[in-house]
Amino acid sequence: MSSPAVGRVLSNPLRPVILAAAKSNAARRLVTGAPPTRRIVDRFVAGTTRADVLSVAARLLGSGRAVSIDHLGENTLDIGQARATVAEYRELLADLGTLGDITPDTFTGTPAVEVSVKPTALGLSLGPDGPKVALDHAREICAAAEDTGAWVSIDAEDHTVTDDTLGIVRDLRADFPDVGAVVQAYLRRTEGDCRELAGPRSRVRLCKGAYDEPVSVAYRDRAEVDASYLRCLRILMAGDGYPMVASHDPTFVTAVDPLAAYAGRGRTGFEHQMLFGIRDGEQHRLATAGRRVRVYVPYGSQWYGYLMRRLAERPSNLRFFLQSLVSRD
Repeated sequence: MSSPAVGRVLSNPLRPVILAAAKSNAARRLVTGAPPTRRIVDRFVAGTTRADVLSVAARLLGSGRAVSIDHLGENTLDIGQARATVAEYRELLADLGTLGDITPDTFTGTPAVEVSVKPTALGLSLGPDGPKVALDHAREICAAAEDTGAWVSIDAEDHTVTDDTLGIVRDLRADFPDVGAVVQAYLRRTEGDCRELAGPRSRVRLCKGAYDEPVSVAYRDRAEVDASYLRCLRILMAGDGYPMVASHDPTFVTAVDPLAAYAGRGRTGFEHQMLFGIRDGEQHRLATAGRRVRVYVPYGSQWYGYLMRRLAERPSNLRFFLQSLVSRD
């Protein structure tokens, strides 16, 4: 058991430090070079190869859960790398189509397979033409997903690209109306975004947010973030779209049912989403109870930034990491 001092060290004040380390090359070399790191990566990341993630996806689908697969990578500044990302998603979708009919019963009529795509991995940051490059690349992925029968969600990143990201979602929906948007409750603008996005056929993933944002654009206090999440959840549940409740917090997992009932939604009118490696038992419990549960499954060699954001989110994740670093097991 950790001492009170360790508990304080692992509390929220470390979040900015960890997120700063996510951008540090020195910290990256230290963490990626530590022998125990592999155990941490294996907990939160499905593997580095497509074969790895396909194996994990088949297992999750067979357990009654759906998946949203993310090929890790962001902030691409090379058009060749952006093209390689598109190629990887196209090949991933083709391979997912070979898994067979293992759609969980609770997802009948709803794709159990989705891919999540970050716009900066598709070239959004490539200068003035970046938004068009990312949009064209996203169109390719959406077309491949349509052929496979899968969904696509355009992932959220830091606030500096939110306008461009939601613009890409709007443009894509002209041809691919089921494209999902991802919004982050800690951004002050998100209530307004939820109102705009809550129309018919609109899929919206609501998460708390994982980047280090300034107070001018984001709530920094946990209670304020939680209150914003609940306000946004009410808006989405009252709307005509399909809410995707991305939270491990028992408060919000419990809050979903009464809000859905008040809005006249059945159990198939929304879904829970949780991260691979976090609260696996709760994921099983919800799925066994007939709830729609989708697991966000990342893979690829560019896992460092993703891992650091997971450690920053929850003190228990960081404690697990530090204990692994000093353990000889």
